[in-house]
Amino acid sequence: MTSHQDQANGPESYVVGVDFGTLSGRAVVVRTSDGEELGTAVHAYPHAVIERELPGTGLRLPPDWALQHPEDWREVLRTAVPAALAAAGVDPQRVIGIATDFTACTVLPVRADGTPLAETAEWAARPHAWPKLWKHHAAQAQADRINDLAHARGEKWIGRYGGKISAEWQYAKALQVLEEDPAVYAACERWIEAADWIVWQLTGAESRNTCTAGYKGIFQDGGYPSEEYLAALHPEFADFARTRLEHPLAPLGSRVGSLTPEAAAWTGLPAGIAVAAGNVDAHVAAPAAQAVEDGQLLAIMGTSTCHVVNGPALADVPGICGVVDGGIVAGSWGFEAGQSAVGDIFAWWLRQGLPADYLAEAEATGEDAHQLLTRKAARQRIGAHGLVALDWMNGNRSTLVDHHLSGVIAGLTLATTPEDVYRALLEATAFGTRTIVEALEQGGVPVTEFIVTGGLKKNVLLMQIYADVLRRPVSLAVSEQGPAVGSAIHAAVAAGAHPDVRAAAAAMGRVERAAYLPSPARADAYDLLYAEYRALHEHFGTGPDKLLHRLRRLRNDALTHDSED
Repeated sequence: MTSHQDQANGPESYVVGVDFGTLSGRAVVVRTSDGEELGTAVHAYPHAVIERELPGTGLRLPPDWALQHPEDWREVLRTAVPAALAAAGVDPQRVIGIATDFTACTVLPVRADGTPLAETAEWAARPHAWPKLWKHHAAQAQADRINDLAHARGEKWIGRYGGKISAEWQYAKALQVLEEDPAVYAACERWIEAADWIVWQLTGAESRNTCTAGYKGIFQDGGYPSEEYLAALHPEFADFARTRLEHPLAPLGSRVGSLTPEAAAWTGLPAGIAVAAGNVDAHVAAPAAQAVEDGQLLAIMGTSTCHVVNGPALADVPGICGVVDGGIVAGSWGFEAGQSAVGDIFAWWLRQGLPADYLAEAEATGEDAHQLLTRKAARQRIGAHGLVALDWMNGNRSTLVDHHLSGVIAGLTLATTPEDVYRALLEATAFGTRTIVEALEQGGVPVTEFIVTGGLKKNVLLMQIYADVLRRPVSLAVSEQGPAVGSAIHAAVAAGAHPDVRAAAAAMGRVERAAYLPSPARADAYDLLYAEYRALHEHFGTGPDKLLHRLRRLRNDALTHDSED
C-alpha cells in the first residue's frame, strides 16, 4: 500500500474540511482526486453548551437558553486542524483549500470588525451579548409574533418556511435581544451566523453565504423582509436587515477569500489558500453522501436530525424549515426540515440511570448503556412494550414548528422496563421522520431515496426501525465525518480542483445504497403504532387541548422565580 507520506510526495492535492458541531469541532484532510480521508482530529469545546450559568459571572440563565463561547471555536482551528494534518502525514504545502460548516441557526452579535460582544469587557457580563446556539429556544414568543404578523400582512415569504419561522432562527433571536436588552442590541453592529463568522476569522473579511441567509435569515426573491414589516414588529427593528444583515451573498462552493497569515499560523496551513463560503452542517453533508440529485433525502442524524432534499421546482410545504433556490446545490430548490432532538433523547433516557443489575450486566459483557439497551430492545416484537412516545423533548421543529411542546410517553405500567422506553424513543424519532417525509411528498416534493449520515447510523437497530417505519430502503453515507467531508468537497470546488459541487460529489462522495431493507411484516406492525403516534401528535400538537403549553408556562414561571430568589 502507498503510505500517506508517499501520496503527499506525488502530484496529489488536498483540502481541509472543518465541522463545528454542538459539542465539538472536527477537522478532516481529504484528497481532492477521490475523497480519500487521510487524517482527522476532534476538539471538544471546553465550555460545551452554556445553559445554566454565564461563564465568569455566576449569573444564572433563564429556562430554554443555550449559548456558546467563540473562543471554543477558534481553538478548533488551533488544535484540530494541525492535529488532522499531522495524522494525515501530508505536506501542508499541498493543501489548496479549506472550508467550514456550522450548526445553524447559531448566531452572534459582533462589532463592525467582527469582534464578538461577548469578548468585550463592556458586554461580557450580559447574556444577550453571547452567541445563541441553535437550540436556544427562549425566543418562541418572538417567533409567534413574527409568524402572526406575517400571516396578517400576507407576507409572501412566510410560505417558503412552511408557514412558520422557528424560534431557532435569526429574527426571533435578534428580536429577543432588542426587547430584553436593547443596549446590547444597539451595540450590535453586525448580526451574523457563526457559519459566516468563522470564515471571517479565516479570511479577515466579512462574507455571507446563500444557505444561512436563505434558510435562517428570510432572504427570498432577492431581498429580506421589508422595513415596514420589521417596524410593525418593533419600531427599532425596522433597519435590522439593512444595517446588521445585508451583504453580498456568496454561492455555496465559491471562494470568498484567502487564508490570512494569522489564520495560517493557527492552522498550520499555507497562507493564501482558498477559503470557501460558509455553510450549514446539514446542507454541506449532501455531496459527501452523494445526495445531490433531486429526490435524494439526506438525514443528518446526531443530537438532532436535519433533513435536506433537492427538488426540481418551488413548492410551499407546510411545516418545513425552508426552501431556498440553490440552498444545497446550484440548479435545484433545496428543502429543509428537522427534528430538534434525536440522539439527545436517547442520551436523556440513559441519564436517568439504569438498575444495578443492568449495570452489572453491561460491565460483564463489556457494553456501554446504549449497546446494552439496544441489544435488549432488539429482542422485542414490535408493539410488545405497549408504548408510544412523542419525540418533542426539545420542542418540535417540523412539522409543527413549536418549541413550547414537550415530550410524551404513553402506556407506562409497573412492568415497563428500561429497554421498553428506550425502544419506544427510538421508534418515536422514526415516526417523526415519517411525518416529515409524508409532508414533503404531500407538498409536491418527491422523495426517491432515504440516506443517513451522522453518528447514529452506527446503530443497527435504529436504522432497521427507520427502514421498516418508512417502508423504504435506508442508504448510508460511508464516511463517519459527513459534514467535515462535505466541507472538504466544497473547499475542493472553491480551490478549482472540481468544476462544481455535483462533479466534486461524484468524485469525492461515497454511499452504500440500500444498506437496510424494510420487512413488509414489520412495516405492517409499525403502521399500527404510527397511527397511535399520529393520534397523540394531533391531540397534543394541533388540537384544542394546549396541555403541553400550559405545563411549559408553569415550569418556566417556577424556574424564573427560583432564579430570582
